[in-house]
Amino acid sequence: MEYILRLDMSKQSVTEEKVPAKYEDKGGRSITSNLLYDEVPAGCDPLGPNNKIIFAPGLLGGTGASSSGRLSVGAKSPLTRGIKEANSGGTAGGYLARIGVRALVVEGEANEGKKYILHIGEDRKTDLIEVDFEVNGAYELINRLCDKWSDKIAVICVGPAGLNRFRGASVIMSDPDFELRFAARGGLGAVMGAKGLLAVIVDSPGKAQRNPVDKDKFNQTVRKLNKLLIESPKTKNQQMYGTASIVSAVNEMGALPTRNFSTGNFEGVETLTGEALHNLIDKRGGKGRYGKRCMSGCIIKCSNVVPDEKGNIIVSTLQYETIGLLGSNCGFSSLDHVAHLNRLCNDIGLDTIETGAALGVAMEAGLVDFGDYDGAIELLEEVRKGTPTGKIIGNGALITGQVLGVRRIPVSKGQAFPSYDPRALKGNGVTYATSPMGADHTAGNAFGDRKTTDPLKKTEQVELSRKLQLRAAVLDLLGFCIFARPPLLADPQLMVDMLNGMYGWDLNEEKLWQMGRDLLEIEWAFNEREGFTPGQDRLPEIFSMEPLPPTNSVFDVDQKEMAGLRDY
Repeated sequence: MEYILRLDMSKQSVTEEKVPAKYEDKGGRSITSNLLYDEVPAGCDPLGPNNKIIFAPGLLGGTGASSSGRLSVGAKSPLTRGIKEANSGGTAGGYLARIGVRALVVEGEANEGKKYILHIGEDRKTDLIEVDFEVNGAYELINRLCDKWSDKIAVICVGPAGLNRFRGASVIMSDPDFELRFAARGGLGAVMGAKGLLAVIVDSPGKAQRNPVDKDKFNQTVRKLNKLLIESPKTKNQQMYGTASIVSAVNEMGALPTRNFSTGNFEGVETLTGEALHNLIDKRGGKGRYGKRCMSGCIIKCSNVVPDEKGNIIVSTLQYETIGLLGSNCGFSSLDHVAHLNRLCNDIGLDTIETGAALGVAMEAGLVDFGDYDGAIELLEEVRKGTPTGKIIGNGALITGQVLGVRRIPVSKGQAFPSYDPRALKGNGVTYATSPMGADHTAGNAFGDRKTTDPLKKTEQVELSRKLQLRAAVLDLLGFCIFARPPLLADPQLMVDMLNGMYGWDLNEEKLWQMGRDLLEIEWAFNEREGFTPGQDRLPEIFSMEPLPPTNSVFDVDQKEMAGLRDY
C-alpha cells in the first residue's frame, strides 16, 4: 500500500491518504505535475500560501534498479511562473519509496518568521518541530541534524537563499556520505522556504527494497539492466571523469558559455576539462576521489570529490554545468576557483546554473570584472547576508540583468540557460523555448545527438527536441537518472517489464510512451492556464540577432515550427 502525506503548514497538521485511483500509475514528475494541475489555483503567487511544493519518488524508486532513486520536487516556479519539476539524487527518494510514500504534499504557510522541521519515521509517523536556531549555511544545518538524530537519516532542506525566498534557491538533499545534492532549477527552494519548512528528515527504513508483484520478472529485468550499465563504456567514462568529460567537446563545437554567453569558446578550457579535473583529484588524493555514488546502489557512480592541496574536501560533486556557468561563463580557468564557488553556492542553497548566469550578467554590467574571484566571492556572500546587492544576484539572471541594464540575458521563461549556448546547439534552444520547464537541459538535451543531427542546422531540431522531451518525461516519472538512459532507450521493453513486474500491470511500449505524452500535456495545460501559449515559446530576441563566435551562428529555428512541437 502506498500513501500521499499532506503537511499543512498553516494548520500545523499532517494527514495520510491512500493513493487515489487516478494517481495509481503516476510517480515522480508525473504525480507532482498532476497534483499541481489539480490542486494549485491558476494565477496564484508562487511564494504564497496557495502554491504547493511536492516531493515524490519515481515509480521504480526504492528498488534494486540502478539509478532509479531520484526524488522529484514540483511546484509553480517563482522563476518561470509556470509548472516546474526538478529532481535530485541522494537518499530521500529511496527512503520515502520504501516506507510507502508516493508523494509528500506541503501546502499553506507557517506564521511569519517561524521555521519548522518535519520528521518522518519508518512507519510514516510524523512530528513537526519548530526550529529554535539560526541557519547560516546548509553544511552546518545537515551536521546539526545528524548530530540530533543520527547518521542514518535522509535530509531534504533549504539554505539561507531558500529561507530568504530568493528565486535562485534550490532544494537540497543529503547523499549516502552526507554530501549535498540539489533539485536545483526553478527556484523551488524559495517555495519551500516561503512555507516555513526548513527541512524534512526521513528515518532509514532499515529494511529490504520494495516487494514487486512479480518478483522473478522484476529481478530478472533489473539484473539485465544493471549488467548493461556495468558493461557500458559510457559508465566507465563517467566513473573516471564524471559529467566534466564533455567540457572539451562542448567547447570544440562552439557552445561553451563564455563571459556571459558572448562567445562559445574559452581560451582557458584545457584547465577545466574532465581530464584536468581527474588529474587534479588523482594528484591530491583525499577521501572518495571519483567514482562516487549519489544514490545507494547506483552502478554509474559519476560523482567526484574535489580535494584541496591537503586532501580535505572542497566540494562533492563538481559537474559540467557548474564548470560552464561558474567557470568559463564568469571568466575563471581555475578548477580550484570553480570548486570553491560551487561550495559557497551549495552552502547558501543556490542553483549554480542560475547563479553562474546571474554572476556573468553582473560581470557584463561591470559590477565586478570577469575573472575577479574575490569579487565573485563577495557577491555570493552578499546573497548570504541578504543585502540589496545580494537580493539582486540571489533572484537570478533575469532580475540581475533587468536591474543592471544588460541586454544579453541568457534566460527562457525567466530561467537561466544551462551550459549549452542555443545558437550552437539549436536542439537545446528548442527545448529551452518549448519545454514546460523553461530553460532546462534535463528536459531534453540534444548534445548526445550532435553526430546524427547537425547542431547548427535550423531544420530537424523541433522533431529532435520533441523526441527528447518525451524520453526525459518517461525517465522522470520512473525516477531514473538521465545517465541510465542508453540501455533503457535502446530497449524500452526493459522499462515496461520492470513496471509490469513491480505493479502487476499489463503495459506495452506504446502505453509507456503515452504516459510520457500525458505528462507533457498536463504540464502544457498548467502553463496555458497561466497564460503561456505555444506562440510565446521563444528565446530572447538577441539570440536570434547576435552571432556567436566562433561559428557566428544565431538561433534561427522557425517560430511557427516550434509552436507546433506539442502536436504528437
